[in-house]
Amino acid sequence: MPIYETGINLGNRNLIQIKYYSSPDQLDPNLRAGFLQALDGFSHEVMGDDIATISLASFKLVCVSIPLALPEVSTPEDTLPLISYAIIDKKLSVETVKEQLDLVSRRFTNRYSINDIFSKKPKYFSKFTSLFDEILGDLKLKEEDRFRSIL
Repeated sequence: MPIYETGINLGNRNLIQIKYYSSPDQLDPNLRAGFLQALDGFSHEVMGDDIATISLASFKLVCVSIPLALPEVSTPEDTLPLISYAIIDKKLSVETVKEQLDLVSRRFTNRYSINDIFSKKPKYFSKFTSLFDEILGDLKLKEEDRFRSIL
């Protein structure tokens, strides 16, 4: 019951991507970011709600979205969603993962200025991956790998 992949996107731009377990189907990170931004926009515009979980046949996609705007910009059109996401096994608790992603989002926005989040390249945020790993803890591991980490 692992987390297969996790990351942070700003709008349609991938800032951080961490793969814990590979899959045969590789999706471009920016394509995924664009899809999540479109889905987030759709859920806000049409449903008036946040995107939380997308359930597919073999896994779930859990998302936490925070609207961000540059301080001098005040129009809603210039606001972009900061989306922390995790692709997880269907048996893993969505609520537990969502709590951790919420913490990741808060730590990320506390560590980096809004200007940096909007203007820096993904490499600038690479040191955050260790904090991401620390927050997720054993959730990111398959059961057999959890047992090995104890021994």
